[in-house]
Amino acid sequence: MKVIPSIQELRDQMWGQNRVAFVPTMGNLHEGHLSLIRLARQYGDPVVTSIFVNRLQFGPTEDFHKYPRTLNKDIEKLQKENVYVLFAPKEKELYPEPQEYRITPPKDLGGILEGEFRPNFFDGVCTIVMKLFSCVQPRVAVFGKKDYQQLMILRAMVHQFALPIDIVAAETVRANDGLALSSRNHFLSETERAEAPRLYEHLQKIRVAILNGNSDFIGLELNAKAELIAHGWKPDYITIRLRNNLHPPANTKTTWAGGLVVLAAAKLGNVRLIDNLEI
Repeated sequence: MKVIPSIQELRDQMWGQNRVAFVPTMGNLHEGHLSLIRLARQYGDPVVTSIFVNRLQFGPTEDFHKYPRTLNKDIEKLQKENVYVLFAPKEKELYPEPQEYRITPPKDLGGILEGEFRPNFFDGVCTIVMKLFSCVQPRVAVFGKKDYQQLMILRAMVHQFALPIDIVAAETVRANDGLALSSRNHFLSETERAEAPRLYEHLQKIRVAILNGNSDFIGLELNAKAELIAHGWKPDYITIRLRNNLHPPANTKTTWAGGLVVLAAAKLGNVRLIDNLEI
């Protein structure tokens, strides 16, 4: 595996490759990331990944400087997965000057849910992903469903800009107790880690209730929030939405033809966890 820090060296290395499968990451790799790489290999060759902690998607009170950086351990894991190239640029390489040009998703998709609680987050995500796409020029890019709204926004971005890239969605990888794997799980205390699966448990309860005919969506959402608050959580949202646009569903089953998804974001101690479950 080649570890490449510069855009020009990356372009030289990738010259003539027209079936590149790309997995962008912020590092601190876990089994969830590695599953994306294995899936990418089914859709293209060679497999390229990137590690870059993107300042643009962190708010002023968020954990940019605390985000775990474990490059040497990440390289060992990627070598075992036979990744062709790791693009690992420094910040000055991708942002040699202030990034004044930004990509902003439409408000009805980027300004809701995560966009409501993390203003400008998706501007930062779209901008860095577009820049990485320009550097790597992949044919396929793989993103996880754990970041459900992000996946939808990036898929729409690729469509509207007519980029010759297929976006592949990978299922969420979970620990044995159901907790979605995330780099931020590292910050949970032992007690918080034992409590953390409760978020997914409530998503499962909501899914079962709806499949059993319960259409009181607001009641299901409020009950789940109350249960989490009672166990020390601070929920930002637990909400049932349409899969195709993340808008609230009308209270008629004919509007659910594209399927539903329940999404949640909540703080446990100082750690903000997100998760979702399709219905």
